[in-house]
Amino acid sequence: MRSHYCGLVDEALIDCDVTLCGWADTRRDHGGVIFIDLRDHEGIVQVVIEPDNAAAFATAEQVRYEYCLRIAGKVRNRPASQINERLGTGKVEVLAATVAVLNAAAPLPFMLDDAVGEDARLRYRYLDIRRPDMQRKLRMRTKLVSALRHHLDARGFQDIETPILTKATPEGARDYLVPSRVHPGEFFALPQSPQLFKQLLMMAGMDRYYQIARCFRDEDLRADRQPEFTQLDMEFAFVEERDVQDAVESMIREVFKEVVDADLADPFPRITYAEAMRRYGSDKPDLRIPFELVDIAEQVKHVEFKVFSGPANDPGGRVAALRLPNGAAQPRKYLDDLGLHVAKYGAKGLAWIRIDDIAKGREGMTSPIIKFLDEQALQGILDAVGAQSGDVIFFGAGPYKTVSDFMGALRIKIARDNGLVETAWKPLWVTDFPMFEYDHDAKRYVALHHPFTAPNTDDVADLRATAATAVSRGYDMVLNGNEIGGGSIRIHRPEMQSAVFDLLGIGADEAQAKFGFLLEALKYGAPPHGGIAFGIDRIAALMAGTESIRDVIAFPKTASAQDLMTAAPSTVPEAQLQELHVRVVKPVKGA
Repeated sequence: MRSHYCGLVDEALIDCDVTLCGWADTRRDHGGVIFIDLRDHEGIVQVVIEPDNAAAFATAEQVRYEYCLRIAGKVRNRPASQINERLGTGKVEVLAATVAVLNAAAPLPFMLDDAVGEDARLRYRYLDIRRPDMQRKLRMRTKLVSALRHHLDARGFQDIETPILTKATPEGARDYLVPSRVHPGEFFALPQSPQLFKQLLMMAGMDRYYQIARCFRDEDLRADRQPEFTQLDMEFAFVEERDVQDAVESMIREVFKEVVDADLADPFPRITYAEAMRRYGSDKPDLRIPFELVDIAEQVKHVEFKVFSGPANDPGGRVAALRLPNGAAQPRKYLDDLGLHVAKYGAKGLAWIRIDDIAKGREGMTSPIIKFLDEQALQGILDAVGAQSGDVIFFGAGPYKTVSDFMGALRIKIARDNGLVETAWKPLWVTDFPMFEYDHDAKRYVALHHPFTAPNTDDVADLRATAATAVSRGYDMVLNGNEIGGGSIRIHRPEMQSAVFDLLGIGADEAQAKFGFLLEALKYGAPPHGGIAFGIDRIAALMAGTESIRDVIAFPKTASAQDLMTAAPSTVPEAQLQELHVRVVKPVKGA
């Protein structure tokens, strides 16, 4: 139907006949001459319809916003006064010979260049995707996936699909369940990841596997979560941590260069989980922010101010300080509002000192807590953080993890609020994660990564004896404060896997019922193996410069896991439920 794309018509086609298809981005009637900006996925070209072409002119008069058109004509230079340097086609135009309406458009619910709410965008997603910026984002995602496949195919990885209908296994979130019609009362689960299948492929001798995999998790959502998402899933046989890390670091470096022409660090910096929490209060630190947390327990152990001295003298406590350069320029309300922000992360309060003139000592400072600090403590704090006139110092005190969490969140917020986030790509590896966290409510350990991550010991007795402090062989790749990939060396011996299940409160009978196929496979010469999974949606969003992964997913769900365009989820007929041996019990009002 067409000979060229609208956005690719340029001076090389002067005096050539072209046939174009697209949408009427604008229609303008100037003194009897009609101009239509015709748009397709490559861009916009100006079409001119002159009145002496009666048939084309009559059709063009009927054209309205977003009509779908087919236009044939000749390319010519624009008059010098009409050149548009902002468009790639801005030096030329097409003199129309014929104008055909392929499909008229009803008045749209919004103009494509309007700023509209997300609900409207998702309800009319097919219109939202017509926007040039959405076209750019989705095409960038396509380029990303293509680059990843090309890299892996060239290095001997096997692209292998794994089941979508599978067995429900606990992997950290609720499963989406699918009732079986032919097996009454039994259910499939949609995979949270292909984790167990890719391990089985290593046991099957496939050596190197990858898959652009669809994954499903029934969990509460936010901007960077979706009930269905896409990841690059990878697994390697006969490897240790650095084998996996070096291979995928090279891949990510190459792909970023190809897709967004970015040069990532070579090699990526590496820090342990403990160091990340100590310096940044996060296991996915943003290295673009130029300041870190500073531990000041030693400086305040002796003070009578129990809010500080209590945690400072507690082995499980922490007192940390964070210096905001030039923060004294902020009004008092801003400092007070930060206390509300960190409360969302577990803080009971946020202490601070504003330094107007450091040369004047405490007379040059303002703070609700400075009266509780003696000269030794105050000077020790100033020296530890490198304080200067014009700074504000924030303080967190309490249990180590709680302080790390809310001070880490504070670090990010004040950096963004004050324009202190560097424009750059800052990747790193975070390694040596704890093997377990202890759930005090459930009175058992939970896996920090997943139950198949290997501990940093081959001795089952040693793991049982040191479970509280055991370190795993897990690792995460972090970019600009986002975890873009996470993986580990896996357990490859059945006795170790059984021990980990036991420590996680999964008894022998439950382990056999849920993971019997895995435990069986581990008996037959399973090789050492490890892997990693990358979040395609998150990487695409970072490349596209958007905060929400919904902007790089063609048809995403809302934060309440609804599809506004198709009105899913929805009820189904009773007859269909009976076929599936399912009965819906409506919730009792007030229950």
